[in-house]
Amino acid sequence: MATTALQRALTEPGPDLRPLPPRAEALLRALDAPPRLAAHLRAVHDVAHQILDRLGRDHGNVAADREAVLFGAATHDIGKTVHVDELSGPGSAHEKAGHRLLLDHGVEERLARFARTHAAWTEPGTTLEDLLVSLADKVWKAKRVPDLEQRVVDHLTEASGQETWQAFMDLDDLLTGIVADADRRLAFQSAYPIV
Repeated sequence: MATTALQRALTEPGPDLRPLPPRAEALLRALDAPPRLAAHLRAVHDVAHQILDRLGRDHGNVAADREAVLFGAATHDIGKTVHVDELSGPGSAHEKAGHRLLLDHGVEERLARFARTHAAWTEPGTTLEDLLVSLADKVWKAKRVPDLEQRVVDHLTEASGQETWQAFMDLDDLLTGIVADADRRLAFQSAYPIV
């Protein structure tokens, strides 16, 4: 039954959610990931897509590793295949476990790191890519985190030379639009069993 539910979570159209990168989808299938996790990863991945598309339009001169952000969003919680209890409760054991799991499956560090960094966006050396995965993981469910958003704005203004207020307004407009669809994404995720 879980395999059928996993198949649906990975392929059903849902609220206009894009499919995961093939490599991420293959990993989730190989790990027989919980269907709810697959649905969650699709929702976060789709939001990351929206963020990148808009940043490309509004801040085309800002270089972000699109492949890394999308793969990171699609696999950031993969450690919850090991720590399934963290799908419905608090915990951070999935972060280190997910990073190790991705490395053990041949995923290079530049893509695997997001399993470890998606909740550590305040750490020194955090890149724009790390921040974008963290942002997608928050805003998909309508959670706005001002400090995280400010860090993204700081990266955008530094890279683009744009005025801080303009980068803030652009990002706020984007996130307001994403938040408006949060109920549909939450309903999509909730439609799938945890195990």
